[in-house]
Amino acid sequence: MSDNEEPQAQKVQVYVYDISHGLARSLSMGFLGIQLDAIYHTGIVINKTEYYFDTEGVTALPAGTTRFGIPQEVLDCGETYIPQDVFHEFLEDMKEGRFKFGSYNVLRNNCNHFTHDALQFLNGQDLDVKILNLPEQVLSSPNGAMIEQMFGAMSAPR
Repeated sequence: MSDNEEPQAQKVQVYVYDISHGLARSLSMGFLGIQLDAIYHTGIVINKTEYYFDTEGVTALPAGTTRFGIPQEVLDCGETYIPQDVFHEFLEDMKEGRFKFGSYNVLRNNCNHFTHDALQFLNGQDLDVKILNLPEQVLSSPNGAMIEQMFGAMSAPR
């Protein structure tokens, strides 16, 4: 792009998946003592590419081709004028910082935190609080301490 060219607007979407495949809605009340609609995984989609964070680090794949299947919901999150190369630089910084390989924690540093930070960078929007605050909701449930211990043991360095 030349210096006098205006950046093109790119549509920003968030793909929302229920990685419990409906079990959270059915079992959460009995197990946690609170009702959950889903266990959310999110990825941010720009220019037909889906970016997400999981135990393998930050990944980019053609939108809708991830191992998470078909999104339960697609959130339209406006547009961005951030050029793709600038966004990719931002992603590289994220990969070396908070979202580096091995830093995934299902309760404290997960895909939804990544999506939120990417949205903030791209256009200043926040990820829906029902998704972003799910870990806090689980931890404040009657069995939250047990869940935290269980996931803490699973996330501990070996």
